[in-house]
Formats: sequence, C-alpha cells, structure tokens
Amino acid sequence: MTAPEAAGGIPGARPVAERRLHPVTPFRRAWAPVAVLVGWAVHDPDQAQEQLTRLTSTMLLAGLAVLVPAASLYGFLSWWFTHFAVTDSELRIRTGLLFRRTAHIRLERIQAVDVTQPLLARVAGVAKLRIDVVGADKKDELAFLGEDEARALRAELLARAAGFAPETAHEVGEAPARELMRVPPRGLALALVLTGASWLSLAAALVVPPVLWLATHSVWTVLATGVPLLGGAGARSAGRFVAEYDWTVAESPDGLRIDHGLLDRTHETVPPGRVQTVRIVEPLLWRRRGWVRVELAVAGSSNSLLVPVAPRAVAESVIARVLPGVTVPPVLARPPRRARWCLPVWWRGHGIAVTDTVFAARHGLLRRRLSLVPHAKVQSARLTQGPWKRLWRVADVHVDTGAGKTVTARLRDAREAAALLHAQAERSRTGRRGAGPERWMS
Repeated sequence: MTAPEAAGGIPGARPVAERRLHPVTPFRRAWAPVAVLVGWAVHDPDQAQEQLTRLTSTMLLAGLAVLVPAASLYGFLSWWFTHFAVTDSELRIRTGLLFRRTAHIRLERIQAVDVTQPLLARVAGVAKLRIDVVGADKKDELAFLGEDEARALRAELLARAAGFAPETAHEVGEAPARELMRVPPRGLALALVLTGASWLSLAAALVVPPVLWLATHSVWTVLATGVPLLGGAGARSAGRFVAEYDWTVAESPDGLRIDHGLLDRTHETVPPGRVQTVRIVEPLLWRRRGWVRVELAVAGSSNSLLVPVAPRAVAESVIARVLPGVTVPPVLARPPRRARWCLPVWWRGHGIAVTDTVFAARHGLLRRRLSLVPHAKVQSARLTQGPWKRLWRVADVHVDTGAGKTVTARLRDAREAAALLHAQAERSRTGRRGAGPERWMS
C-alpha cells in the first residue's frame, strides 16, 4: 500500500499504519456460526428437537468435526480482515469477510468514547471501545483491544477531537479526574428494595403463573408467561444492582466520567455541552430519606443515567457540574384549581418554574419527575389546547430539545401559557448567544 493510500488517498498526507484488534478476538467471533444454530433452534424448537432425535453418535461427531474448524476459521478470517487506523482527521475502521465495510468517523464529530469490559474480557485483559458520533443511531466499536491499548486509544481520540495536533495527541494521555461521588453497594441495594416497580414485578411473577395454571393446566403456557416475568423482576432488582454496582462519577477536562458494573465494567463519558435535559426522579419510598435518581438526555450519545441514587444535595452538586450555572428551582408553581376538572387528583403532581437559566417542569404524584432544560438547549416551543382545556382556560406548553426529547408544562392558565411561550423564545435566543463551548478540554 502506498503512502497516499494508507493515509486515505490524500496526496501529501503522512502515512498511517493500520492496526488489528487483539488476538483474542477470533475466539469471540468464532461463536457466530454457533449462535446462528442456536437462534434457529430457539425459533423453531419442535423442528430442532425432531432433527436432534434423528442424529446418531457418528453423525453428531462428524457434525462437530466440521462445525468447530469452520467456526474457528470464520473467527480467524473475520479478525484478519478487520483493521483500524487513526488519521489526521478521522478514525477509519475496515471490516468484512465477504462484504467489505469501511467506516470513516470524523474526529470532530465524536461525542463520547466509552470503554467496556464484559466479565470474560476482564479475565482476558481486553476491553471494548465504543464510539458515539453525532447523527449516528448506532455506536461503532472496536472489540477487542488490550486494556492499556484501549485506554491509550481513547485518550488519543479525545485529544484529537479536542483539537490537539496529531503529533502531540499521543503525549497528552488520559486527562486526570477528580471524584465527585460514589454510590456504596449497601445504599444501592436499599434503594432497589424501596423501589415499588421491583416489588410489583416480583408480585406479578409469583401470582400470575399459579393463576394461569389453575385456568389452563398447561405447563407451556405457565413457562411462556412465568419465565419472562421472572426475568423482568430480576432485571429490575438484581440486574440493576449488578449493572449499577460501585457507580462512580468523576470530573475531568473531557467531561464527567462514569464507572460502574460488578461483572461487566463500563467506563463512560458525558460530553460537556451536549446534555440537553436533566431529569430528577423521586420514587415515593425514597422521599423520607431524601434520595433521588438523575437521568440525562444527551445529544449524539446513548448515555442516559448520571446518578442511580444519591441524597438530593449531592445529586444537585453533580447536576451543577454537568449544567454549569444551572441551579434546581426550590419552588414550583402548581396549576390553577380549575385544572382538576381536566385531570382529577393527578393535577396536583404538576408544576413549573422558570429561572434565568433553566425551564423546569414537574409531573407525577407518587413518582415525581422534575425535568430541567437550559434555555440554550431549547430548539422550539409550542402551545396546545384541546376543546375541554379551552373550556376551563388551561393549556400545555411543550419545549423541544436537540436530543429529540420534549418537556411539557401541563395545565397552565391559558394567559400564563401564552406569555410563557413568547418569553421562552426570547430566553432561548439569549441563552444560545451566551452558551459556552461544546468541545472537550476547551
């Protein structure tokens, strides 16, 4: 390969050496043919069982003698034909055994670079690099790299995205981080116990299967219903505990870093300036302890959780880091009393507050959710009012953000809603004018 070709076909560009993934990768990819057979068996279990009963020991051994080498060869070839390279302006990934695919990821459009380590990957000392890009629904990934190589490549990509020269990006290294908070395992376990959804899922898993057995006397009906219910209950409790174990939030020049996971360890980054909405969730049983959960909507990123559980004061201090200059409004205005004719009882769970920096709307009576949208992140605002709401002189104000999310202030007085709509347009315009940079290490 000539120098221009290695550099992406740009005459005069410096040569770029293409690199391969870690040698352990073929063992992971060799499972693909086996996964196809397992998928077929799950899709058509009756046919699979019929075919298995026809197999003799000789046929089974012959099949394994063909399947194992074929799977091994597939894993090796798919690894051999996968390359990646970092040029002056992009990360290039070439994959494909029969059908070739080349991904050109512009460095300035990278929004987050996450390092994840499944359990077996941690044992093998390798990691997966996942890249979030603006405008892409699916993350590109490099699986697997050596653990040190993955962290070094992540630091280089972030340095390049921040505007460092290619010859100095290798020397920047991983930016230092200062820990802001850590969720203790005991606190996380107690919080999950006090989550009503977990108990409802467990109750459904314990009650529904016996009822179905009494009604149908069909084992398959009970299993088809009970197994998903038990799986859902486990995901809401044990699954969340495993995923959110040792949740740590740290601050660094490249954004907020989040590390978590008991079995699969994940290292994520919340890019600065890309957070569109922050939502503070208060389950009913958490209020006496003053605990909250903080969720995010980030443009160009799938990261959606900032804090799984923390005292409100600690959570607000972390929010101040991800949304500089934004404070959580202490008091929210409820809808007028006549709004009860549009939404009986639940109208009390709605509220709104508008400050110089943020549009805040709350909904929910038992499980409260307070959404915060900085004025600079508002893309559009609109007012809706149906016939019944028009009769009672109330309206809803919707605020749309760049992450495709909408925050709604419901059941506001009609005149207040109209004034709020016009004022929000001006706040958004002035907010964008004074917004800070959205690049790393700026």
